[in-house]
Amino acid sequence: MDLRQLRYFAQIVESGSFSKASRCLFVAQPALSQQLAKLEDEVGKPLLQRSARGVTPTDNGLALYHHARFLLRQFDQALPIARQEAGEVRGMVSLGLPATTVVAVGLPLMRSIHEKYPGILLNVVEGMSGHIAQMMRLGQLDLAILFTNDISSKLDATPLLEEELFLLLPESSALVPANRTSLTVAEVATLPLILPTASHGLRRRVVAEFEQRDLTPHVVAEIDSLSLLMSCVYDGMGVTIKPMSALQHEGERGKQWRALSISDAHIVRRNYLYSIASNLLSPAASAVAIELRDTARMLVTSKQWRGVSLIANTLDVENPATALAV
Repeated sequence: MDLRQLRYFAQIVESGSFSKASRCLFVAQPALSQQLAKLEDEVGKPLLQRSARGVTPTDNGLALYHHARFLLRQFDQALPIARQEAGEVRGMVSLGLPATTVVAVGLPLMRSIHEKYPGILLNVVEGMSGHIAQMMRLGQLDLAILFTNDISSKLDATPLLEEELFLLLPESSALVPANRTSLTVAEVATLPLILPTASHGLRRRVVAEFEQRDLTPHVVAEIDSLSLLMSCVYDGMGVTIKPMSALQHEGERGKQWRALSISDAHIVRRNYLYSIASNLLSPAASAVAIELRDTARMLVTSKQWRGVSLIANTLDVENPATALAV
């Protein structure tokens, strides 16, 4: 077994077919098949299930995939780490962020990393929280911000902050009287709501509040794109429930919004900073974790990130090599 075989195997699993993997790797399909056959022969068990729709990993294949992905990431980081000068932090770090988090923290974090750690190549992946969680479980990310602490027992999850959820609508909207600054859950249920799909954690959190009161929300659209969802709301198609970070750059685009609190329900969403096991984190990933926490703290305390409170036990550490090992 060698790294080339593991890299080929991981790409086949992620692509779901030999033909797609072949195009991604720029390797002829017969060569991929030959390498996989050698790998399966060495393992002594089938690693893929083949069907007319493509391939999926067997239980043994999935176990190997998890380890292979981790090994490949470690190998890819080995050379930059070996080349770094004493005291210098180098390497690639992959960070997964949900869309509303990217809007709030993305640019300030990139600036901070660019200024303090020019040797770090930061790869930011924006996506739905469910997709980010899956990537984290599969070892495709070093760090991520997610909204539950039960993604995987093999990952470290540190509470970071809590976001309050608000009813958002255009300032010019006639759906809610202009003198109202808050609404009850029952009043919100009567409004045309535009929400993410049921696979989204925010949707489940919001729906739980309605269900506790035997209410059925009036959902008129389900959209998993933050930009499209906010555009539809601003176009007058309905209202939405989101954290204040969803409005982070709306004012810069000339759009004026109202954010109404929900008077009879304190709906909050806890943010967790996820990482692979602290003893496996590279110095570069530890440095990014510190900068992410520090950037979030700065944005909250300076009131640039509104509707957010820091969690008291958020780590205060300075050594990138031991940041998440405290």
